[in-house]
Amino acid sequence: MKFQTTITKSFKTDILVIGSGTAGATAAIAASHGKYKVTIVERYGFPGGSSTQMLDTFYGFFTPSNTPKKIIGGLPDLVVNELNKSGNIFLRPNTYGAGTGVNYNPEKLKEVWDKLLVSNDIQILYHSTLVGVESKGELSTCILFNKGIGFFSITAKRIIDASGDADYCHLADLAYEKAGEIEAAQSMTTTFRMANVNLAEFEAAGGKKMLKQKMGDAYVSGKHPLPRKEGSAHEMCQPKCISTVAVKVVDFDPLDPEGITKAEIEGRRQSFIFEDFFRAEIPWYQDSKIIGLSNQIGVRETRRVYGEYRLTKEDCMVAKQFKDQVFLCGAPIEDHRKSADGKSETYWQYVPDGGTYGVPYRTLVPKNSKNIWVAGRCFSATHDAHASCRSMAQTMSMGQAVGFAAVQSLDTDCEANNITINTLQDTLVELGAILEQPDKVADISRNGWRNNI
Repeated sequence: MKFQTTITKSFKTDILVIGSGTAGATAAIAASHGKYKVTIVERYGFPGGSSTQMLDTFYGFFTPSNTPKKIIGGLPDLVVNELNKSGNIFLRPNTYGAGTGVNYNPEKLKEVWDKLLVSNDIQILYHSTLVGVESKGELSTCILFNKGIGFFSITAKRIIDASGDADYCHLADLAYEKAGEIEAAQSMTTTFRMANVNLAEFEAAGGKKMLKQKMGDAYVSGKHPLPRKEGSAHEMCQPKCISTVAVKVVDFDPLDPEGITKAEIEGRRQSFIFEDFFRAEIPWYQDSKIIGLSNQIGVRETRRVYGEYRLTKEDCMVAKQFKDQVFLCGAPIEDHRKSADGKSETYWQYVPDGGTYGVPYRTLVPKNSKNIWVAGRCFSATHDAHASCRSMAQTMSMGQAVGFAAVQSLDTDCEANNITINTLQDTLVELGAILEQPDKVADISRNGWRNNI
């Protein structure tokens, strides 16, 4: 048999976005505001990344304090507004210490992302995986694989790596830190959803407090071999359904084929241990069952690119502001770590006084690159800073910033690390982005989303 490597089809574009997760999809929408052709490629058959594969709540829009403030705006608002039009969101105040979450229907969100990409004339290529990179001057040629046509190429003037795993940067030999090499990598999580839960009576009887107690008891007694003492289970837009962040998988490398395979198997195994626990130990769950697992196990960190600047824990904890900041974050460090006894727990550390820190544009520009940006969980940050600044409102904001930066770079024929930052900031603010912490306390009622743009 012969291994076929012939390029079967070739495309040209101005701005190529690798990955259509929250960062990539938002980057493509932002870039489409210019006069250039924008192409986005995605290895799955739908957009959204973690927002549609495994999660159902946006965090990071609000500061997690007793006086929460809304700190994210612009295109991320547009996404939520589209969900809100069809009644597919509600707000969950101060959930599990992470602040107010914007709960949504992830299946509807797939259609919303599709609609926004298509309506902005973005070329979309699903089921396409990046496998090779070649750069010549201003142009980069990416080799991708689709099982229908085999290998094909896309040549672009500007690249936005929103792959999550920094796939483009890895193939282009740009510097990065691999999670686990310096500090322990965060654990992985398979999320699952259960139907037929009597939520009204469960909440009336103590809800989260009862669940926490029951999980702790089961963990200590060993009656149910749970991987941790605490985890979340919250209501969904769908009536009588809950979604979880409870499974914890450690000690596997998500970038190794054997490691990720074992992690997927372990995540599914733990999910059904949790199903048994819920049905046996939590009143009003006895008739519930799992109706779906995440499309893949949730991976929190792999490769983190070394950028023109690296966000640090100290930056976060002193609420540092930067002259080139392009969005804000007030989220705590939420580090899903492996504990001393081999189990996995969560370490929390909050920005003091309900404050926010700025995230500089330089964290989105790989060091020694000219026409490349990163957005999403592969941006330039240390382990601890990454554990704070990885919420989806922030990853959408990264995409928003780099999308407009790519347009400005083409407009002015300048390199990624040499754009006029004031012009980028003005563009973001005009669209509704928030670059300075507001004074006004946000409306956090259940149906309090009032941020149409």
